[in-house]
Amino acid sequence: MSYVPLSGLSLRDIEYVVAVDDLRNFSRAAERCGVSQAGLSEQVRKLEQLLNVTLFERSRRHVAPTPEGARLIVLGREVLASARNLLEVARAHTGPLDGLLHIGVIPTLGPYYIPGLLQRLRQEYAQLSLRLTEKTTSNLIQSLRQGELDVAFLAPTAATETLEQEPLFREPFVAVFPAQHELAQKPDITLDDLGRPDLLLLEDGHCLRDQALSICPSNFRPQDQRLATSLEMLWHMIAAGEGFSLIPRLALRNRTEFEGLVKFRELNQTEAYRTIDLVWRSSDPRAASFRELAHFLRASIPEGCLPYQES
Repeated sequence: MSYVPLSGLSLRDIEYVVAVDDLRNFSRAAERCGVSQAGLSEQVRKLEQLLNVTLFERSRRHVAPTPEGARLIVLGREVLASARNLLEVARAHTGPLDGLLHIGVIPTLGPYYIPGLLQRLRQEYAQLSLRLTEKTTSNLIQSLRQGELDVAFLAPTAATETLEQEPLFREPFVAVFPAQHELAQKPDITLDDLGRPDLLLLEDGHCLRDQALSICPSNFRPQDQRLATSLEMLWHMIAAGEGFSLIPRLALRNRTEFEGLVKFRELNQTEAYRTIDLVWRSSDPRAASFRELAHFLRASIPEGCLPYQES
């Protein structure tokens, strides 16, 4: 095979292209990559000239890879994954939790868990730099497998050969009702009370939706349930009197703006919780360090949560 010079081809440019493909938007891709939109667009154009291929079809409202671009972007992702693996192997011998660590987190956990976590990580791992990403569970798993993330915080998924997970803590659910809701007046709330038409859920794709349904009576089938696009929107829908929902404990903090509009009710049943795990690729040579990180995190469980217990 003849030698092909790589002058002009950089990993950073490939990262730009992958970001555009992920987000289908040059502005959001530039924000993710920490550069100006003009700078990112110029580098993508230069890469297209270098490859002699138009990677993206562009219009004012539409960005999508061309057929040839789609094939090359797949190769680009493989190049980035190999480059990250090279760094991971090197770090395993020089300081596995030094340098940059890409962390993913589900939207129903990130805003409520990460702020309290950052200070502890800074104190324990002084040389660690963090890059945070918030995605739904399926997208986090995809990013882990593609090497775009190093670790992720999420509720447990079915075990796979390519991912390893360590449980951190159990986060109880709390039933949150409009202040005048009939169930808010009951002395005790049971799981059988929850299978009602006015149970509010998140849209498909959010693991919290499936977690809430798993707690409801086994014969409950959602019909025309009102759906929220985010956990924050769910709060507003409850406060507006549209219905009730199950909210993870950490998301109850600092909710004074809803005082008088909602009521919190504890669920005493032992199954009314979700487990939060730390997840990474099984092939990552830093696996021992990630287990050490999980052990460190288990020692500082957030207030209101419970230690993990084997079932």
